[in-house]
Amino acid sequence: MKKISPGKKTRFWRAFRRQWDLQLMVLPAIVVLILFSYLPMSGIIIAFKDFTFRKGIFGSDWVGLKHFQSIITDPFVHRALYNTVMLSLLRLAIVFPAPLIFALMLNEMRFPRLKRVYQTMSYLPYFVSWAIVCAMVPVWLAPNTGFVNSLLQFFGIIKEPVAFLSEPGYFYGLTIILELWKSIGFSAIIYLAAIAGIDQEQYEAAMIDGASKFQKMRYITIPSIRGTVSLLFILSISGILGGNFDVSYLLGNGGNISRSEILQTYNYHMGIIQGRFSYATMVGLMLGVVALAFLLIGNAVIKKLTKTSGLF
Repeated sequence: MKKISPGKKTRFWRAFRRQWDLQLMVLPAIVVLILFSYLPMSGIIIAFKDFTFRKGIFGSDWVGLKHFQSIITDPFVHRALYNTVMLSLLRLAIVFPAPLIFALMLNEMRFPRLKRVYQTMSYLPYFVSWAIVCAMVPVWLAPNTGFVNSLLQFFGIIKEPVAFLSEPGYFYGLTIILELWKSIGFSAIIYLAAIAGIDQEQYEAAMIDGASKFQKMRYITIPSIRGTVSLLFILSISGILGGNFDVSYLLGNGGNISRSEILQTYNYHMGIIQGRFSYATMVGLMLGVVALAFLLIGNAVIKKLTKTSGLF
């Protein structure tokens, strides 16, 4: 390991003393990170034990990879994994690019008041909790009294009311639509902020050269915010195995469980409902390892394609 020279150490502490007020502001966040993110990681050891409250974390019997072998042979884990991956891929393909497209459309609008109205209307759903949204969805989709079925019948799209929440085939689409409706406006703010930092002289020069709106968008706007898009894409890649627990748990039922059960809800049922803490911890550990692998792969791909430094 390369040793730090005394000169570098001196410069480090000199810079630290100059920034003592900034370091003090960061200190509470570091303490919270250690208390709630790093110290609880010691509990991962129960994934390799038959944990009981009576014996405690370190006194429980060591069983090695017993729970890992159980996961490999459990068909319900396979189903939950399939649903999680499918929903994550749909989220990457639809929900991720939607805010970018929406932000580009808003940026091209030439009526400031109308632009503010659209932007406000789009990000208001973000502030409504998933619990409230999932409480309203069954009312909206009710076969006999819901307005969705009434509208679809009015326009002749369907002839008979459809029980959307009881049919597994509709759950993927319902989840993606709800996430799109709830997040598109707020996520677009990040892209609008990045677009606002672009040098306006580039647009003026392109206008003099006779560039159309689409050409300015393609050759100026999108390349200028490439770093922001890359960063958000890497973060999305790292969460590819992370599902929307609220939607899957609150809207999941016996009728659609074949599509609504994801790894997070499966983990909850195993650990909290059935009390299989070691088994649930092993599932969570596997999720974390795979998510880290996806993060590293996504970061490497983005660095290769965009010639940027990536996330790290």
